[in-house]
Parts: sequence; structure tokens; C-alpha cells
Amino acid sequence: MPCCKKLLKVLLGLVLPLWLFTAPAYADGIDVNKAEMRISEDGSQLAADFDVNFSFQVQQALSLGVPLYFVGEFTLTRSRWYWLDEQVFQSEQSVKLSYNVLTRQYRISRGSLFQNFANLEEMMRILSRQSSSYIPAEAMKKDGSYIASVRLRLDTKQLPKLMQVNVLTSKDWDLDSGWYRWVIRPLDAALRGKTE
Repeated sequence: MPCCKKLLKVLLGLVLPLWLFTAPAYADGIDVNKAEMRISEDGSQLAADFDVNFSFQVQQALSLGVPLYFVGEFTLTRSRWYWLDEQVFQSEQSVKLSYNVLTRQYRISRGSLFQNFANLEEMMRILSRQSSSYIPAEAMKKDGSYIASVRLRLDTKQLPKLMQVNVLTSKDWDLDSGWYRWVIRPLDAALRGKTE
């Protein structure tokens, strides 16, 4: 019996640390929590809420001052049985994440607009909420059916050239939600909006 207890302790001593160090690795990446279309009189807007988790290597690179560029992509297509699908709308937004070592502040930039943050979690909360530019109301037919698609990814081509070689061989830098698609019927959404 004491031999079994020793064996169990040894196995737990070996397996438990491996499990603790490998479990967080599966959480790294980007997943879609929620995706929706916001409809108004002026037009519509695709919006998505992502769950973004950086690997240790990505966090370390950011903390050393390497800027990270993320691209939010949005498309809206109308399926046609007699021809290829028609792309009604396409939008792409680039977001730059950076860290200033001297001021110890994180920064998120969209074009010429930027916002500073005291910690990484606050900045990640803003990054996780992405939305497209407005889709004009006349671009969508009320009685039609559309396929909306959203995606958030790290643009590895914007990284410094020396890092791009390592990125190709490492899964730690594979931050891409993949395309998330859902069906939209503007007439149903408009009717729901009137009853609420």
C-alpha cells in the first residue's frame, strides 16, 4: 500500500505541473462571443464582441514596445440561386496596439485617433469590441436574406521583418478568429425593432 501512495505522489508530481502549464495555452487566441447587426433608419452596422487572449510571447513582445496591428473584417453578401453570391458590403478596420515603456501606458490607435490605458486588460476590452462602418439603407432589400461575416486577426505582415520569420513557425502568434457567419433578414429585424 505505501508503494502505491508513493507511485501516486510521483505521478501527480509529474502530471499536475504539465497540466497547469499546458491548460492556459488552449485559451490563447480569438473567439467570437456575440455578433449582431444594428439596424436604424439611416442604415445598418455589423458589430461583434470577441474574446481575445494573448499568448505569453505576444504579451512579452508588446511590453517590449513592439506594436501589434489587428484587422477587423466585415462582409455582407446576398446569396443568389442563379449566379454567384453578390457582395453588398465590405469593410476593414485596422487597430494598432502599442506600449510606451517610458510612460508605462498602453495605447490603442485607429487612424489618427488614439486612447491611452493604464493596463493591458482595459485596452483588450476596447479591442474586443469591433464594428463596421455604416451600411447605407438602400444597399439592402427589406425582403432579402443576407449572410453577414465578421473576423478579427493579427496582421503579422505589420510586425518587424526579423520577427516575421519566427511568427511563421510559431503557433503563439496565430491570433485569428476565423470567419464567423450568420443569416440576416432585414424585414424580420425591422419587425422585431418595432415590437420592442
